[in-house]
Amino acid sequence: MHQPRSFIDKVFLVIKGLAMGTANKVPGVSGGIVAFVAGFYEEFIYSLQKINLKAFKLLFNGRFKSFYRYVNGQFLTLLIFGMLVSYFSVSKLLDYFLEHNELFVWATFFGMIIGSIYFISKDFEHWNRKTIIAGLIGLVVGISISFLSPARENDNLLFIFLCGIISVSGMTLPGLSGSFILILLGNYVLLLVDSVNALYDTIAEVIQGDFGFTSNQERLDTLKILAVFTLGSATGLVTLSHLLGYVLKHFRHTTTAVIIGFITGSLGVVWPWKRTIFVEDALGTVLRDSNGDPIVRNYERYLPELNNADTWWAVVFVILGIFILIGLEWYGKNRKKA
Repeated sequence: MHQPRSFIDKVFLVIKGLAMGTANKVPGVSGGIVAFVAGFYEEFIYSLQKINLKAFKLLFNGRFKSFYRYVNGQFLTLLIFGMLVSYFSVSKLLDYFLEHNELFVWATFFGMIIGSIYFISKDFEHWNRKTIIAGLIGLVVGISISFLSPARENDNLLFIFLCGIISVSGMTLPGLSGSFILILLGNYVLLLVDSVNALYDTIAEVIQGDFGFTSNQERLDTLKILAVFTLGSATGLVTLSHLLGYVLKHFRHTTTAVIIGFITGSLGVVWPWKRTIFVEDALGTVLRDSNGDPIVRNYERYLPELNNADTWWAVVFVILGIFILIGLEWYGKNRKKA
């Protein structure tokens, strides 16, 4: 897994990071699907497994080159760089299209997930009683998650830590969206909007030489929540990677069957024809987060009207999403032959 990479390979790894970061940001879409379909899922899990006690010993002993090689540093660095770039570029573009052409964006993602189901299952030749049951379990869990109602916001630090562990699931588990899970847990706004804004404001103030935030108890509490959430995320990333590495090694076929079922069940989350339900107060006024954006409670799904032109355009975008995945598969095959 540590074979030398060409310049083109490095560029495409950054692009994969861009795609993974963009997918992670959208509630209902999993960055893990991108990793699985793009063919670097196992290397991603393998590299995360290397962040262990031995790695920390190398780091604390000043053996930085050995640490970098041990954790497959080039791979992780390029991938994470792509994710970070996506947050300030592709994700912003995605936000624009979600605001102005929401139906077509969801339709494209819906098509991409259909394409990913085809991609994963077409070469899976190990269906038997055991794997069929595993697939059905994954399907039922995926559908159940799609229709859960969100909980209320909870700032208990132990719960925040658990939210951090769960939130990274979108990176490590194909089909499970970390952002959507945070909505269900009631802490999406607190952890991915308010806390991030507090950190941004604090950094901006410190750069200007203003340390007034130290006397702002609300700001300090929010920063503490962000620190606990980050710790939980890091813990989840490492522990989940070890768990997944184990099950992929010892129960590969069963795990693949569960993933196929789970991704199929997750189609309910990205169903294009849905209305967004916002959080309202007792007077019916829509509540907004610290960015001024309305807070999402859940989605109400409905069947499309066949006499509506937008419906057929959405179908076109579903087909486009499927072909994007077929294109990725074609690219992967040609790269292997080259």
